[in-house]
Amino acid sequence: MKTIPSSKTPKLIQQLQWIFNPTGYLQTNHHRYPDLFKANVIGLGDQVIFTSNPEIVQYILTHDRQQFTSPSSLNQLLRPLIGDYSVIMLDGDGHRQRRQLVMPSFHGERLKVYGDLTCRITQDVMEKIPQNQPFLAREIMQDISLKVIMEAVFGVTQGERYEELQDRLKKMLDLFNSPITSAFLFFPWLQKDWGSWSPWGRFLRERQGIDQLIYAEISDRRANPDPDRADILSLLMFATDEQGNGMNDQELRDELIALLVAGHETTASAMAWALYWLHGNPEIENKLIEELNSLPPHAEGMEIFRLPYLTAVCNETLRLSPSAMLTFTRVAQEKVEVAGYTFEPGDMIQGCMYLTHLREDLYPNPQQFNPQRFLDRQYTPYEFTPFGGGSRRCMGEALAQFEMKLAIATIMSEYRLKLADNQPEKQQRRGLTLSPASGVKMILEGKRQPQTTRELQLSRQ
Repeated sequence: MKTIPSSKTPKLIQQLQWIFNPTGYLQTNHHRYPDLFKANVIGLGDQVIFTSNPEIVQYILTHDRQQFTSPSSLNQLLRPLIGDYSVIMLDGDGHRQRRQLVMPSFHGERLKVYGDLTCRITQDVMEKIPQNQPFLAREIMQDISLKVIMEAVFGVTQGERYEELQDRLKKMLDLFNSPITSAFLFFPWLQKDWGSWSPWGRFLRERQGIDQLIYAEISDRRANPDPDRADILSLLMFATDEQGNGMNDQELRDELIALLVAGHETTASAMAWALYWLHGNPEIENKLIEELNSLPPHAEGMEIFRLPYLTAVCNETLRLSPSAMLTFTRVAQEKVEVAGYTFEPGDMIQGCMYLTHLREDLYPNPQQFNPQRFLDRQYTPYEFTPFGGGSRRCMGEALAQFEMKLAIATIMSEYRLKLADNQPEKQQRRGLTLSPASGVKMILEGKRQPQTTRELQLSRQ
């Protein structure tokens, strides 16, 4: 059997690299240990095994709840942001039941509603951008994705409470918009409230303001129940467990904040990256516009969603510029042998999708943006894993892909943009995820000419 190598870098240096330069840390170790290595990084346990090998990732994710568990106690880094009672922080039957409850909100007929909404919100937001002035694509994409998830969670995007909630959510998450400020999430001793001028103090005050708005909304809904509403908050409020018990206010708050935070940050970064890669590769940009122009007028959301080249562009964006680096931690429950390696009981393992997506044996010239690779080859869910897998696979995967495709299709078919400079964009830590370091600076040159524009607004359902 092969031995699992350990990173030779001193533990403290590994921890600092993981916080301040995670992509550099992962790539350096990947060159030394192509399949897997033991890492000493902060926030994931004393020692965790990172693997990019699809065979190992597949085995671990398809043996969830059997030979491997995914305990929520290892997700403590998320507690300050999302509390104790969201689906991410639940285990066992409670975790499975909550997933079954929330998942329908992101699929089927609900997607059609979000599709119409995504196109409308994208146009509304884009129309407000001044022409010929630099703007940050990530901020604009965050505006779009936050409004879409607000509609999914609350059933509305407008009104004083929702405007304030969006504003506070942005401010709270922007507190962790760099590797330095992200360090507050990793070091509990930094989490001290020294007043509103201190970073953690500001975070706590924004979080308190968000909580007040969410609890006010829950209170209003309890006072005026409407069983016909189909938003996630309404579904959760009317749901009961096998004993007939509903969720209390704290549980509702934690689930809503988890969905709001996880449901828009990563999608915003992905959409900003898509615009960056498209406008840095004119041939790819033109090929996509040509495909969009082939759509009939009043094309429906699913027609747009199924476009092969648009899908390839979005997949290649998620491959080369993923927001999430790792699957949730799995813990071996017994001795397991996979791909020539032995995992002992208690070993903590994470699939590293960031490194899997950079494997030369799967993706030749992996640093090159090349959507064609997704048309030439069918990748397995363990070779291309932007949304994780197994029992903790991202619940919002369908909505994220739908939203990303429709927003990018709307922007590319209706607006002429260009990159504001030739500086290469880099990935950098933003809280617990990756984001474009400079925010993707762009310039809106104007609208596309009518003869090349296809109306992508969905026909009203």
